[in-house]
Amino acid sequence: MTSTQAPAGSAAQDLAALLVPGSRVCLTTHINPDGDGLGSEVALVHLLRARGIDAVICNPSPTPERFGFLFEDLPGVDRSAKAVVELRRADLIIVLDIAEISRLGGLATTVEERGVPVACLDHHVGPGHLPEGPRYIDPTAAATGELLHRLAVELDWEITPAVARALYVALVTDTGSFRFANTSPATLRTAAHLIECGADPEQVYRDVYASGPIGRPRLLAETLQTLVHEPEIGLTWLTVPTGALERHGVASDDLDGVVEHARAVAGVRIALLFREVSAGRVKVSFRSVGDVDVAALARQFGGGGHTKASGAAIVGTLDEVQSAVLAAARAALATDTPT
Repeated sequence: MTSTQAPAGSAAQDLAALLVPGSRVCLTTHINPDGDGLGSEVALVHLLRARGIDAVICNPSPTPERFGFLFEDLPGVDRSAKAVVELRRADLIIVLDIAEISRLGGLATTVEERGVPVACLDHHVGPGHLPEGPRYIDPTAAATGELLHRLAVELDWEITPAVARALYVALVTDTGSFRFANTSPATLRTAAHLIECGADPEQVYRDVYASGPIGRPRLLAETLQTLVHEPEIGLTWLTVPTGALERHGVASDDLDGVVEHARAVAGVRIALLFREVSAGRVKVSFRSVGDVDVAALARQFGGGGHTKASGAAIVGTLDEVQSAVLAAARAALATDTPT
């Protein structure tokens, strides 16, 4: 197999050197795992098990229900409920879709103290902080799944239909079905190759986006009623009403994509979504259009991510967080001239 954007040989070989048949490898990703983190994990499990390596998934948060289909042919591989126990037995830990140990939540201390190599595949901006181990980080990639595809091609690992499906999920979810600015020619070539290897785009769409509970559109409808628009500066924001998830019988994962409705308004340069996740803590999603860097904005509040899509969990009441974030967004827009 060939690739137009393969990883540097050393990145692939450094990781491959640690993948010893019979060894025990734990894969993990960030709190509240998404399609890219989970798809990359599942694909890597298939790839490693084909090489005689005992690979399991140990995440700090449960798998959202809508991604459960990824595990149908991998019974028992998701050990997140016993993640600490599994990590303490690992010969190698591979962190996917993040490079910052704090994003591992309650697993951070265990990963830090285990004393084994910690490899990392990630596509986010920023150096991150993890224990020593091989690194393959490229912010130009649309998704971690794209990096894993490059690595598999570099190492001449077979991309089976199961691997292709999982990696296609990673690409689709992190590119907004190939609508976002992170979609590059290389991304589309990767997607084409995954389809050639057996990924079914229509089935992935059904599994990820067309199998939700009735509460999902009802949650969307209620949240859209909160839309506020400041057209003179190009700022919009949405607020998830208190208790809305419980009223509609849905999970936080069912909010995926809601902020895009705020970004879709003509003239918008920054779109925000506020959700109170607990007393005194608010999650904020940042999105931008054009050249506005919302990763820099999110970093002001201890968050981060991509230039056009970032997030932060901020301590404070909803009113306090909204006031601070909106002020920072207005200031950013005032100093950023539209192109």
